[in-house]
Amino acid sequence: MNTLRYLLLERLYEFSKLPYRVLFKKKVAWGISVKELLRFEQHTLGYHLGCFLLKHHFTPEPQLEDHDIYHVLTHSGISVPEEIAMQFYLFGNGKRSLYLFIVLTIGTILFIDEFQRFKEAYTQGRKAHCFYKLNFLKLLDHPLRDLQNTLKITHI
Repeated sequence: MNTLRYLLLERLYEFSKLPYRVLFKKKVAWGISVKELLRFEQHTLGYHLGCFLLKHHFTPEPQLEDHDIYHVLTHSGISVPEEIAMQFYLFGNGKRSLYLFIVLTIGTILFIDEFQRFKEAYTQGRKAHCFYKLNFLKLLDHPLRDLQNTLKITHI
């Protein structure tokens, strides 16, 4: 059963990614590669984003680049419970969307045993300054630690 819930959420994400992008994401894709990100100075958000993508064998998802930035800023992992916790962090930070509510609802039902983690992530998100709607493309050359300190972003 444990593996089934992980598989179910991973499949739902893969199935919903393209329709979500087409229907809800109106931002222009950044058009930046991992190689270009790794050219930023080592202490910057851009460099750390490149390292995150490289470490997990990811490529930037067009129009969904902010999602990986959230991972970098909050130091959240990529397991299913960690992804859900990050969504709770964003909810606490003020982000609202139908997709977010669906993730929170299904994630809580399937991972009720992780509820304390989700609750803590929500609380941390409330304490941080609103960051989910920043234009991160313009912040790629900024020092990661400075952004985290200024925005009061803590690790999940």
